[in-house]
Amino acid sequence: MTKEKVSTDALIAQMIAGIEDVKGNDITIMDLREIENTVTSYFIICNGNSNTQVNAIVNSIQRKVSKELQENPWHVEGSSQAEWVLMDYVDVVVHVFQKHVREYYDLEGLWGDAKTTVIESTY
Repeated sequence: MTKEKVSTDALIAQMIAGIEDVKGNDITIMDLREIENTVTSYFIICNGNSNTQVNAIVNSIQRKVSKELQENPWHVEGSSQAEWVLMDYVDVVVHVFQKHVREYYDLEGLWGDAKTTVIESTY
């Protein structure tokens, strides 16, 4: 018996919920499907205010996605420094930054051709 593929929309919804559970800031979804030669379909980008909050966001996303969808990231990188943590779920890659690192690397500017959706937080 093989596991059914989780829909990308459901995955993104759980990731956003995980970010919001620990008050991650400036959540942006970038749709990369119309851009040639990309390695994923979507980026989700957010930031925390400290190493502790960045790790809390990462843990919250992993917990939420695992519990609700029984999915785990293919790869996670950057957790030890917690300035920029990349979570690769194949179709969706989550970037959790500290604010100054996010501004420095400016992924939104680098991938400026992507369709961008900003998630308005209620906190």
